[in-house]
Amino acid sequence: MSLQPKGPGGRQGFATLSLEYPMSLGVFDQYVDAQKAVDTLSDNQFPVENCLIVGTDLKQMERVTARLTWGRVALGGLLSGVWLGLFVGLILSLFSRPSSPITLLLYTALYGAVFGLVWSLVGYAFTRGARDFSSVSQVVATRYEVFCEHKFAQQGREILAKAGIAVSHTGFGASAVTPATPATPAPAVPDSPAVPDAPAATDAPAATDPPAATRPPTGTDQPGPPPAG
Repeated sequence: MSLQPKGPGGRQGFATLSLEYPMSLGVFDQYVDAQKAVDTLSDNQFPVENCLIVGTDLKQMERVTARLTWGRVALGGLLSGVWLGLFVGLILSLFSRPSSPITLLLYTALYGAVFGLVWSLVGYAFTRGARDFSSVSQVVATRYEVFCEHKFAQQGREILAKAGIAVSHTGFGASAVTPATPATPAPAVPDSPAVPDAPAATDAPAATDPPAATRPPTGTDQPGPPPAG
């Protein structure tokens, strides 16, 4: 959002509605809150001539007040004409110096009533029932942002913070801040079931030599025949 002053060819009067290198002091939802913030700055000797209140996100609001009928239209035109006639009669009485100012006022009021009545009825007839209601409309802002010159921005924010005025810095004058991405926690690993300890290895029995094979007796080992008698 540019709030720089107009150049030499700009329209007169716009210089008072601009700031040089503005910085945002806060964003408020209601104009009353923005006004309170500036009033707080003024009470604390802040140079408020360097401040600017900007309404953003404009919208038009229309409030329906009544249903229009021929009677309402005629009455409204009649009253408007009377007031217009009285005003014209008063002006004429001041400059023409009539012999009877009251009579002049009565005549002008009467003529004004007739003119207002005819004018309102003719105008309502031309609408052909396309707008059979009366209303009032107003352009309002959704948010209000308080700006000030960059050299006074820090001082203004400190004053508002000490006064306990909550402000938001998400408006046009605030720098865009990228929110930090939260760290993704590592997935939890389920505990593995406990494995029972393996039984300790017992000493294996010592290997024994296999029994010696029984050898068949040899001839020399055969017992001899018994000796002769």
